[in-house]
Amino acid sequence: MSTLQASFELPPTLSAPRTARVVLGELLNAWAVDSGVVEDAAMLVHEVVANVVDHAGSDVALEVDVVAADAWVRVGVADGSSIRPVVRELDPNASRGRGMQIVASLAHRWGSEERDGGKRVWFDLERGPRGT
Repeated sequence: MSTLQASFELPPTLSAPRTARVVLGELLNAWAVDSGVVEDAAMLVHEVVANVVDHAGSDVALEVDVVAADAWVRVGVADGSSIRPVVRELDPNASRGRGMQIVASLAHRWGSEERDGGKRVWFDLERGPRGT
């Protein structure tokens, strides 16, 4: 298999997390990525894009990029905010704040990096059956 790449831009609106989840899911399905990886990627991109909408504001550009190779899928979300994500300690009384915990627990690896005055948050998922 060759490496497949794509990217798409979204406005940072309340509908952006759902739109990112749907578009990424359709793209990965078209690339014949295993359904478990598609589900995990869709959930994680939803969380990362929701963080952008919640914390970066409406003045930032939002771009999702995806690369699929034989053994892994990498998804990145770039925005114009320099505020980096953090994994918060779980607060069972909080109604929110679990997004990066979900990313950290499901992704094989994840991180953030500077990009054009803002940041790019990325995560990797291994392809193939879970637990291998």
